Amino acid sequence: MNIIINCRQMDLTKNLKDYAEGKISKFKKHLNNITEANVILSVEKYRHKAEVHLKVNGSLLQAESITGEMYSSIDEVMEKLARQVKKHKEKIVSQRKNKSKSTDITESAETLPLIIKNKSVDIKPMSVEEAAMQMDLLDNNFFVFTNASSGTINVLYKRTDGNFGLIEPIK
Repeated sequence: MNIIINCRQMDLTKNLKDYAEGKISKFKKHLNNITEANVILSVEKYRHKAEVHLKVNGSLLQAESITGEMYSSIDEVMEKLARQVKKHKEKIVSQRKNKSKSTDITESAETLPLIIKNKSVDIKPMSVEEAAMQMDLLDNNFFVFTNASSGTINVLYKRTDGNFGLIEPIK
């Protein structure tokens, strides 16, 4: 594991560095796939802030703490990270258990959303205004059409604020 310690508005002492590295290295026994730990220590007036970012198998666990003393900030941020690491580990274990179960059709049908309706639509070239009128007439939340001006397939959708949104592909 690569441990990077950065300081802002303060000097990094050997004792503080050893303390932070010792605390971070304790996570190795819980998660053996930590690639990098980035520790940021900063002081603003009487606020001592410790922030830690752990990179674990492509995931990012992060926590921060602000107290009146740097060592207590480090302790508090490590407690927060410990809770996140525990939660992350439980999530991995539960995913493994789900994968190890037999995947017969009834079980996968219960866990995956099903496509219950398949509809074919004749997509006609029209302007955005015509598509909006057509969507209102059909009382739908969205409408797929070919934009007459660009020739691309667009999606017009009704927003929660009552207005419309338009999705256009990038050429």
